[in-house]
Amino acid sequence: MWENLKNGIIIFLVSVLVGLGSGYLFYQSNDTGDQTATPPNNEEQIATETENNEENVETVSNLPGEELFVANSCLNCHSISKLGIEGGVTGPDLSDAYKNVEDKHGKKLEDFLKEPTSAVMSGVISGNPLTDDDRLKIVEMLKKASDK
Repeated sequence: MWENLKNGIIIFLVSVLVGLGSGYLFYQSNDTGDQTATPPNNEEQIATETENNEENVETVSNLPGEELFVANSCLNCHSISKLGIEGGVTGPDLSDAYKNVEDKHGKKLEDFLKEPTSAVMSGVISGNPLTDDDRLKIVEMLKKASDK
């Protein structure tokens, strides 16, 4: 009986570790800075001239603050629908994160962004830590979203 219980526990722990490892690798491989997988719909293209007279296309966001979420790879997994910012669907919509993170994770949003309590976000943040300035700006933008 104890042998079956031990085997069950070992199989469970190995399954959890494989699942967490796979999730971590998936998010790390998607965190290359390449935003082509899920581009927001609210962008426009601006053509500029280079010194060789070739046309160079630059993407410009229509929404204030959106570039902050793009630069920090937040939109690889998350959207912020209340701000009209579209992104990935793997993670939850961040529109109410300012209000909900403390209840869900036991920390205020700013503290969660410093030291996340979820396994996935811990891996993401440790691989791409936010600067203090970016963290404050993200909290401010998500507060605005939650007030809408």
